[in-house]
Amino acid sequence: MPAGGCRSLDGSCLGLPKLDERLLRFPGLPSRVLRGRRAVTIALASWRWDHDSLTSNGSCWRTLGCAITGLRRAARVSARGNILHGALVEQEIVATGRGPGMLEFNDLKPVHTELAEELKAALERVLDSGWFVLGPEVETFEQEFASYHGVRHAVAVASGTDAIELALRAAGIGPGDEVITVAHTAVATVCAIERAGAKPVLVDIDPNTYTMHPSAAAAAITARTRAMIPVHLYGHPANLDAFIALTERHGLLLIEDCAQAHGARWNGRLVGTFGAMGCFSFYPTKNLAALGDGGAIITRDAHLAERLRRLRNYGQVERYHHEERGINSRLDEIQAACLRVKLAHLDDHNAARRTIAEDYDHHLRGVVIPQEHGPVTHVYHLYVVRHRDRDLLSRRLRQKGIGTLVHYPVPIHRQPAYADLDYGPGSLPHTERAAAEVLSLPLYVGLRSADVLNVAEAIYRSLREAA
Repeated sequence: MPAGGCRSLDGSCLGLPKLDERLLRFPGLPSRVLRGRRAVTIALASWRWDHDSLTSNGSCWRTLGCAITGLRRAARVSARGNILHGALVEQEIVATGRGPGMLEFNDLKPVHTELAEELKAALERVLDSGWFVLGPEVETFEQEFASYHGVRHAVAVASGTDAIELALRAAGIGPGDEVITVAHTAVATVCAIERAGAKPVLVDIDPNTYTMHPSAAAAAITARTRAMIPVHLYGHPANLDAFIALTERHGLLLIEDCAQAHGARWNGRLVGTFGAMGCFSFYPTKNLAALGDGGAIITRDAHLAERLRRLRNYGQVERYHHEERGINSRLDEIQAACLRVKLAHLDDHNAARRTIAEDYDHHLRGVVIPQEHGPVTHVYHLYVVRHRDRDLLSRRLRQKGIGTLVHYPVPIHRQPAYADLDYGPGSLPHTERAAAEVLSLPLYVGLRSADVLNVAEAIYRSLREAA
């Protein structure tokens, strides 16, 4: 049997060529659900089969029977074989050992379990070195992160917020300058602009990608505009061709906010490499995640890299000699060592995220699913759907044991903290509508096909109940 368990359509890897006929002997499962090869796929896809439990003492059928008792509700299958209403697995009894309970929105444990030995070795290496801030691990991570992106320089800092602030300061942007970005983003983007002393100018999004709309950005350019910061939101790149053309035409700086898009690509090229600088966050939930806060800026410009290194460390050029005012924004050695481990697995983990997203695309009904627009490789930091009754749907999913989040429920221009920016209701209509309708579903490395199926079924039932 394959290591991942039985996945065959006809059960042949279990030695059961007539699996669907035997399934019909179990009470409570309508025969219309289980006829045919697709029905077997539904049954088998709901669990990860444990090799020993299926083969020891010839007890394969006893295990299968236990699994079937965990189905409280059957499914019906469309004529073309796609799952319309899914098989609802309310109780899981085999292999994984996880019983009924909440499917949380995110779970960081599977990745750390997978990489446990590598992470332990990295931590021991740091402890043995006795060097904990701006040491060899940070330097090596910077080299590896730059190499991954095909650029010459990476400068590690304490957070993604610091990365944007320092990028702006390194470019000489500050008081009196305007920086165009979006209100549909984490507040850190705007916070960083203001910390650099500049004024954030918020524009509307493309409703299909949730990223900055090029036409809206063009309309916001004034004599004071110095830079644009498109956010590659949810893992989907912004329209970089349009923003390169726009910034070049107007002599503006392009800085990419890549906090949610590690490994994403535009036209085959990694995001972060198109603008003067690309800014990353390594917050623990990111696709490339530290065990705490962290961030980095990548650039091809040696002068910018040199200034970034000064600014992150109090403006020092050598110990206790300060050429300019800076801040304390230094990535520690433990975080750098862990990031080195995870960077080696980033592409595989992003591929796993894309596979989960494809599962959702196939099974979801009744909600607007995300689409890839343009020559992009989406890395699905978040899988975000839309529905006009988002809040009701979210509550019903919670009642059914499915965790969700909203990214983001209140746009920055409607937050009390930013009322002085003077954007009235309706000023950014696509942003405000998205904020009222978007819902992020569980998606993380380690999420199983059965979990995706359960979410899809729960959404379908929730919408039926609300109708």
